[in-house]
Amino acid sequence: MSISDYPTKENSHDMKVIQGGEKKVMKKILSVALSTAMAFSMFASVAFGAESTTLTPEQKFDALKAKGIVNGLPDGLAHLEKTLSRAELAKIVAKAMDLKEVTGVYTYKDKGYVAGYWAAPYIEAVTAANIMKGTTVNGKQMFNPTANVTAQELAIVLTRALKLEVPTTGISNTAATWAQGEVQAAINKGLVEANLNWTANATRSQAIVAAYAVDQFVSIPTVASYKVIDANNVEFTLSTGEVVAVKLDKALVANVETPVEFQNKAGQKIATKVTWKVDSATKVQSAAATNLKEVVVTFDGTVDETSATVASNYSISGKTIESATLANDKKSVTLLLSQSSTALVNQKQTSVVVNNVKNSDGSKTLSGTVSFVPSDVAIPTVQEVKALGTKAVKIVFSEPVQQSDVIASNFRIDDKAIAANVQYTYPNTVILTTSLTEGTHTLRVSNVKDYSGLTIVPDSKEFTASVDTTAPTVTSVKSNDLTQVEITFDEPIKSVSGAYANVSSFTTSSRVIKDNKLILNFSSPLNASENNIHLTGVKDYSDNSADLDVKVTPTLDVVRPVVVNTEFEQKGTDYVATLHFSKALNKESAEKASNYVLKDSNGKIPAVAGITVDGNPVRQPVYDAVKRTVTINFGSALKNDNYTLTASGVKDAAYVSNVLLPYTTTLSVAQAQTGVISRAWTETSGATRILYIQFNRTLTTEGQGNAQDATKYFLRDSVSGAKFQAAKSNDDVQLNTANVVRIEVTGNIPTDFSWNNAVVDASYLRDVDGNILGNSAGGYTVSKTVNDANRAISVTGAVYVNSTSKVEINFAGQLNTVVASQFELRDTATGGTYTANGYELSNNNETLTLDFSDRKLPANFSGTIRTVGTGNRDAYGNVVALDPDTTNNNAQHVTVVNKIAPSVTDVKVAAVTAKRHTVTLTFDRNVDFDPAAKNLFSVDLGSQRGTVDSVSRVTANQIQLTVDTTNDVASNDFYSVYFNGTANAGTNGSKVLTSTEEPKTPVETINKQGSF
Repeated sequence: MSISDYPTKENSHDMKVIQGGEKKVMKKILSVALSTAMAFSMFASVAFGAESTTLTPEQKFDALKAKGIVNGLPDGLAHLEKTLSRAELAKIVAKAMDLKEVTGVYTYKDKGYVAGYWAAPYIEAVTAANIMKGTTVNGKQMFNPTANVTAQELAIVLTRALKLEVPTTGISNTAATWAQGEVQAAINKGLVEANLNWTANATRSQAIVAAYAVDQFVSIPTVASYKVIDANNVEFTLSTGEVVAVKLDKALVANVETPVEFQNKAGQKIATKVTWKVDSATKVQSAAATNLKEVVVTFDGTVDETSATVASNYSISGKTIESATLANDKKSVTLLLSQSSTALVNQKQTSVVVNNVKNSDGSKTLSGTVSFVPSDVAIPTVQEVKALGTKAVKIVFSEPVQQSDVIASNFRIDDKAIAANVQYTYPNTVILTTSLTEGTHTLRVSNVKDYSGLTIVPDSKEFTASVDTTAPTVTSVKSNDLTQVEITFDEPIKSVSGAYANVSSFTTSSRVIKDNKLILNFSSPLNASENNIHLTGVKDYSDNSADLDVKVTPTLDVVRPVVVNTEFEQKGTDYVATLHFSKALNKESAEKASNYVLKDSNGKIPAVAGITVDGNPVRQPVYDAVKRTVTINFGSALKNDNYTLTASGVKDAAYVSNVLLPYTTTLSVAQAQTGVISRAWTETSGATRILYIQFNRTLTTEGQGNAQDATKYFLRDSVSGAKFQAAKSNDDVQLNTANVVRIEVTGNIPTDFSWNNAVVDASYLRDVDGNILGNSAGGYTVSKTVNDANRAISVTGAVYVNSTSKVEINFAGQLNTVVASQFELRDTATGGTYTANGYELSNNNETLTLDFSDRKLPANFSGTIRTVGTGNRDAYGNVVALDPDTTNNNAQHVTVVNKIAPSVTDVKVAAVTAKRHTVTLTFDRNVDFDPAAKNLFSVDLGSQRGTVDSVSRVTANQIQLTVDTTNDVASNDFYSVYFNGTANAGTNGSKVLTSTEEPKTPVETINKQGSF
């Protein structure tokens, strides 16, 4: 039960939650405990706080009176020497419990218990709540309101108010028989001592002392104050002085009131509300765009102006951000896309990535990605018109407008066409150079469009022209790099005839005027200390001119570039990663292949074409300075794995370069691949044929791309070409796993349908990211030949012998059971067989590396592999098929490709003359070479470094180096032969010494020493 069983006043503000039911706690229930206990002077077994012994009974009465628990007698005094009546107790209980006073009801027949009796509403309330009861005398219910309260009556009231469990055994007290159970409940709870005189009355003084002590023991403390340490930690100071440190399960949101519940040391639950008042931002909150060239990024507080206005700290995929402007409240930043950058797409979701923005107190560096949907529905308007003296007028539009519409015919002054020179300054400013008379004029604008194509409604604005005779002055100057200075003037400037720094020979490489700003670019760096910038012929639109000097101390750009977004996709057959950087890069470092390292899911360099032995891309990365992207093409040989790409050593374009900290991202081939069917197979279950289709993407079961829609799957007869829907209804189509569809073939398939090499077509399916699966021709139907179950899991690509003990096989599905000993290699030349003695399975269970270390393969191995059992299976129990074109797997040998790097087995040095020697290298495989291979060899003969003059062939597996020395070489001296295998690994296409057989495995580093 809970106290909610009692009728209570509405809008009670002190109800709490306690363990049990609805739990409206404790304060009201416990107030009853202390108020009913007021008649006890014998509450002694409870341990009370030290404060209770320092206050007098009078002070304790005052404290309880302040809580509204007691009022005193009619004269307002405590009268602690008197006793307590049942009527007085009823009132205290009703008030403490906030019980609804019951009026107009008079249950009891005591003398004077009539309308107007002061205690009647309280007595009826405690009666209705079943806390206090009367007795029946001569058939009449009597309450006896003036009688004194006895100890046992108070114990009973306490038990009922607290809803204590009343025992039926273990009762040991001297109360009246009818009262013993409820009295024992109070004793068991530790509220009263067992040896009291249960029929005795208590004085008010004794009752007050006991009531105050109970109040101190059981009252829930309140929160006096709190301190928010951070979003997850709050320190509460309680009314008792106790300090409680609380770690929150859910982080606070800045400036939002949040309910919090915690326990103090005594285990009491305390509920309160906390507001984390924060002026300084803690996160990127949102983004919005009301036009297609500007994005407003909003933070949840104030941010640091310096970092917030660095345009490179923001990125939008495929867009170039020209500037970042902080609002006056320092809580939002407006990003302006460059004029050359394509506009945003109206109503298409876009994301902006924020990095390296500090909050206003410097306590946190903010990063995050927020999505927004551009919504440009407002037509552009003229925001401001201002005369620049009497020779020009400046117009500012409400949003960026297209330059193509800014022509003289679209502007009229005083309803007359004007002959004006039109100067457009991106994004929204136009200056018309035309003669004006002094006085008021009206400008009319028409046919100007914003970047969503909305055209201005012909708009007229008044402005006043007056003669300007004051030359421009500088209001500010700044430099964030040693090669650029930005100067701001008090008015728009028309031209600058010259500029230099410090000395007249230190001139600018270019000058750019944007309204009232002048940007000076230098080809050589300025001083790191103060520089004097001298400007000549700074002219405004009234032709007022001045020569000016300004001083500037450059602030170096110390912000590192960061990768703000990574894209990985399949373009044609190649896998291509695109890294989006936060700022402009140094082209040389951005395109340096060694700055990018690819590893597979096991942390190893993948042994695939397109990747060097060091994990670098063979093809040179390409840097796009406009988009600030680096594109890396890894070729087409990547396996279905999750690779990691680490970028490091990339420098920005600042004069004093900042270097990228190592950045690692995951590249999922499965996600990059065009959505296709990986494999399809059938099996029979009784009389029903089951069709399984495995995709390389996780499929959706919602919307128009629902993979459980039967109308999306058709079977094609390989003989007639006829097509039939595979299943009659959606009930026959199930998603067996996230990427495998199971179909009961219930469609109207003719009995003569040819299942041999039948094809399944799946149309208009979507993956969980909403991408439609499609074919190479651009259509939205993907197809696959349907195999029997015994050919369901087959080899994809070639089987490679990577070393004398390792053979690698890639499968079109995931292996579930592997029996290594059932894989057998056969040497074509010798007829010898080799059985695998172990294996390693990739993380995606699709790449199997067999171990032949018990009996190693010859380096020149040439042969086939087969399975010799049925133990190797996928998760569906299908037997592994090494050749998808045969139904007799156990008899079929699949040719393997030898990728073992040739290694040197013998070195012979012979003298031609005292200064010319030959070095013959014998390899364990046949080798091919390019004459340029001589440049990768280093040969020492005796104490001399020789010059490798040429490389020639001796036999299929032998080459000979001709080495010349400056001085004679004695016989029986030492030799050292070194070959740079790293340079030979294929970087930039240089494979000059390889195996003869495809795939032309490059020779690795050779380091041989000996005597001759």
